[in-house]
Amino acid sequence: MKTNAVRLLDTLGVRYELREYEVDPAALEAEAVARKIGLPPEQVFKTLVAGGDRNGICLAVVPANMELDEKALARLTGDRKLELAPLKEVQSLTGYVRGGVTALACKREYPVFVDETVELFDVISVSAGVRGTQIVLKPSDYLAAVNGIVGAITRSKR
Repeated sequence: MKTNAVRLLDTLGVRYELREYEVDPAALEAEAVARKIGLPPEQVFKTLVAGGDRNGICLAVVPANMELDEKALARLTGDRKLELAPLKEVQSLTGYVRGGVTALACKREYPVFVDETVELFDVISVSAGVRGTQIVLKPSDYLAAVNGIVGAITRSKR
């Protein structure tokens, strides 16, 4: 499937693998996706949309088995306060629906902050921009494609 995210990687000459999975609208969580594509949840990264009081919208890319630490992200972005964007606004901000959000080829260009654990793996998985397809690629290629800033932005799930 050629999504905008896949087209971007093709344009950049990035090597990747597409993994398709059956979509269950009641189970869009990244951990469920990890099970379906056969990767551990710590290697499957979800993209969250957040807004800060000083610098506006940014994207946070975190492992499926972790939560975003909004205070840590705010420190990286230079915001005093930062919170996740309401789900009803995600599609208009990114061009992608829940379960298909990716920092690759977003509707608008936003700063992308990626959890530091991305560097622990030979390959990671991110959404291809649609539900039902994941892109598996090298973390370095992903970071270059999204111009990502790496930092400690997660905490364990409560």
